[in-house]
Amino acid sequence: MDKTMTSRRSALARLGALAGTLGLSGCAQVLGSASDSGTDLPPNPHADSLPDQQFAQNAHLPTDEAGNDLQAHYRRLIFLTLDGAPSDDAERTVERGMRTIEAAYDWRPDGLFHVLAWGTDYFKRLGKLSAAPISEPRVISRTDDPDLLEFDALLILESDMPSRLTAVENAMFGSADTLGGEPVEDPLGDVFSIAEVRTGFLGKGLPAEHANVEGIPVGALSEDDPTFMGFFSDRQGTQASEDRVTIDSGRFAGGTTLHVSHLTQSLGGWWEALDDTERVARMFSPEFDPSDIPDFGADVPFTDAVRDHAEEFDVVGHHEKVAQVRRDGEPIVLRRDFNTTDGDQAGVHFLSFQRTLDHFRATRRAMNGWYVRDDSRSITDRENNGILNFIDVQSRANFYVPRRDRRSFPLY
Repeated sequence: MDKTMTSRRSALARLGALAGTLGLSGCAQVLGSASDSGTDLPPNPHADSLPDQQFAQNAHLPTDEAGNDLQAHYRRLIFLTLDGAPSDDAERTVERGMRTIEAAYDWRPDGLFHVLAWGTDYFKRLGKLSAAPISEPRVISRTDDPDLLEFDALLILESDMPSRLTAVENAMFGSADTLGGEPVEDPLGDVFSIAEVRTGFLGKGLPAEHANVEGIPVGALSEDDPTFMGFFSDRQGTQASEDRVTIDSGRFAGGTTLHVSHLTQSLGGWWEALDDTERVARMFSPEFDPSDIPDFGADVPFTDAVRDHAEEFDVVGHHEKVAQVRRDGEPIVLRRDFNTTDGDQAGVHFLSFQRTLDHFRATRRAMNGWYVRDDSRSITDRENNGILNFIDVQSRANFYVPRRDRRSFPLY
């Protein structure tokens, strides 16, 4: 590390003074006693205003008239490579860097949401992948040949203000020495190098603003469309709760697992070869027609008849297939996916949080719809099989998201 011991002591002193000023010295959210995580930092001075779960943001989001959460509009995924071996100094630097981000912006959509996750390469460095709650990514369908990527870490940034995503990247990995008025003395770039950056957006009107890329017919999107495929996809009843995806016991309790995929979309056939009714059948179920969609509200009222629909209509819907893996009537994955034009191609960065990666894999296998091909000759691995004919998986990667007070170098 290129920071001097003097600067470390100075930073510790300032953090300690701030913690005392805020009356947080007795807070239970302490990162760092030597016996715990290897650091000697004082309690996190922002802990009382932040959720224990790094990914917990639903309570801070606005909602629509049906009660559906409206996520932040702009996203940035910064995939990271460790520049050296894990160490106590590196652990302190990362934690101080994350606290700087927390001090700069409030935890809300017009502020900043952020997550620091750890990938399979990191656990391999420690020789502890078998002890981690994640495993290497896998190919899960017969029609995709994705790159199976492995990283040390991932920093997720979300905000309604895209300038804040850029500001964090410049402060943590560039030359900026302040962030939101806060001095940057321990940037994450002292520990990590950027391996890859992915960007995107979510929300009504934004897809139309970004529609001049490959994969989207000219004039296909309206100002009302929240996604490149035209449908709002974040109804509360189709999402797992944050509690359901949280690991509830053991050494990783309070954390969760994260899967990240990059999907490209070819939507010429979606918008030009299909009519409204056909698009509804493939996205939801052939039991619905376009006039039903505005009445869905916070859920989609499936009749649990996927195989019957295959036999009767020669087509099955994406959402009705995925609903087959619900537990006690509830979904098992929490999606935070968003559209992208990375590579000048329409696409989706698919992020899902789940208690175990087995839940993601079960959901994707249900999406594959292999079990309905015997019920209709018209349904193949891709044709008439939900939205599979319009997407291609380019890459997959897996991560572990620790609870906030254990986010720096888990298992080290």
